[in-house]
Amino acid sequence: MSTEENIKEEEINNTEAEGQVEENQEVVKEEPTAEELIQTEKDKYLRLFAEFENYKKRTTKERIELFKTAGQELMTSLLPIMDDFDRGLSEIKKAKDKELLKGMQLINDKLKKTLEQKGLSLMVVKEGDAFDADIHEAITQIPAPSDKLKGKVIDCVEKGYKLGDKIIRFPKVVIGQ
Repeated sequence: MSTEENIKEEEINNTEAEGQVEENQEVVKEEPTAEELIQTEKDKYLRLFAEFENYKKRTTKERIELFKTAGQELMTSLLPIMDDFDRGLSEIKKAKDKELLKGMQLINDKLKKTLEQKGLSLMVVKEGDAFDADIHEAITQIPAPSDKLKGKVIDCVEKGYKLGDKIIRFPKVVIGQ
């Protein structure tokens, strides 16, 4: 026999011997102790409890937000009516009939007060306020009458309103250029 054949036979014998040793050795897996099992279950319980608490907080917050903005669609649909009411009042002021003006003013005030109680508030925009794209909607730019009004609000064309902290209609403004 050649040396190569001897080496191959030895390798085969060694491999068979290793296989027998592995078969004879039992794989010993340790069972987790009672304390480890308790700790694992306790950890699972704490995670589940924390997840449930987060769920409760999240749903409570969502419910509060829903109540705050539940009337948003109704409020948004009433805004053009309020604008028409304001335009009508300005025309009635031009007329000489003071009793008609007084009656319409009472109705207007009552409507606005009721809507304010439900969370609607007017966004006050004055001439000379700095333009902020986050809270104003620019509809046009005109040459500024003075240097102080460049980049500032010159006129408010349409009033803006908030419902709680959320803007439901941005005020439409004219900006000085």
